[in-house]
Amino acid sequence: MKRVAIAPRPDWEEIARASGFTFHHVAGERYWDESAYWQFTLEEVERDIESPAAELHEMCLNLCDEVVGSEALMDRIAIPPAMRDIVARSWREGAPSLYGRFDFAYDGTGPAKLLEYNADTPTSIYETAYFQWEWLEDMVARGNLPAGTDQFNRLHEALMERFGTLLTPGSLIHFSSSADHVEDRQTVAYLQDLAGQAGLDTEFVAIDRIGLDGDGRFVDERQTVIGALFKLYPWEDMLREPYAAAVPGSKTLFLEPAWKAILSNKAILPLLWERHKGHPNLLPAAFVGDGQADAIEAGAHVVKPFFSREGADVVLVDGATRLTGTQQGYGAEGRIVQAHAALAQGGGQHAVIGAWIVGNEPVALSVREDDHRITRDLARFVPHVIAP
Repeated sequence: MKRVAIAPRPDWEEIARASGFTFHHVAGERYWDESAYWQFTLEEVERDIESPAAELHEMCLNLCDEVVGSEALMDRIAIPPAMRDIVARSWREGAPSLYGRFDFAYDGTGPAKLLEYNADTPTSIYETAYFQWEWLEDMVARGNLPAGTDQFNRLHEALMERFGTLLTPGSLIHFSSSADHVEDRQTVAYLQDLAGQAGLDTEFVAIDRIGLDGDGRFVDERQTVIGALFKLYPWEDMLREPYAAAVPGSKTLFLEPAWKAILSNKAILPLLWERHKGHPNLLPAAFVGDGQADAIEAGAHVVKPFFSREGADVVLVDGATRLTGTQQGYGAEGRIVQAHAALAQGGGQHAVIGAWIVGNEPVALSVREDDHRITRDLARFVPHVIAP
């Protein structure tokens, strides 16, 4: 595994615009970065990323099965009491999942270490599934990469296949996000296109324009009943909305399902450690305030709120060094402490490795870089290759 500097394609921004990649810069800062790529061997991908992701996903499903049967565990991970039946019912009824993304610390010298599971609303789908693959094909065609260079990446195909199994052809599925958030809106548009290619009818509705009819069914602005809904909106927020009580009676198929409120919660990290202590792909973790946290806090460690996203309100303590992520007010729900694992480094950047799950199968890899040791919301997306 290594970071390789390379000249960006001179026309990459034109290609991005033609491909509908409208958020290649965010707030004036470059988000897509093809001035380098991360190179892996096939063995590294299969042994150190793909296989652990499959095992960890199975461990997470087993944990979910345990949590839905325990009021004490539901309380421990801050599932609101009035919403626990909604979460448990979605699991027991087998509500299907579309996707998720594990974030790993991995530098090729030892086992990948789980940092968190973005199991509910992971973004960077389009960049992973489509644009980095387009970059690879174009770079090979231009002679800038050797013939036979590959990626661990069948996310595009896997998502399309998964949509085809969730609903019968011709069924209507709504897609929803904030209409004003460019990245979220374009991510949803990409998924909507994939669902259409899978034979489904699709409609977009802004998340704040969903209503409730007299029969307790969720509806769009034209009063069309929402029988199935992909929402790029986290369950930890949804469960605290006034409309949450209407979820069971709505009969809507939600993607992701309500049980993802468990797995997208960083409180699963100490629960996984308690059940699989010493597992090579887990880091020691505990709830802040628990006696077991003391030993972790004695060394380099990270404090994370249960619901934090993109490094918000995360604190990294390493000896005399104390670093913080952006302050967004997370933490009242609870915090965990996790042993620190160094990210891969190269070119002055710190790289976090994403392993994508569709259904129950690992299907792709992505890399995001930040010059900060805490991966933040403006971390750059960098393509990867598997050396021929």
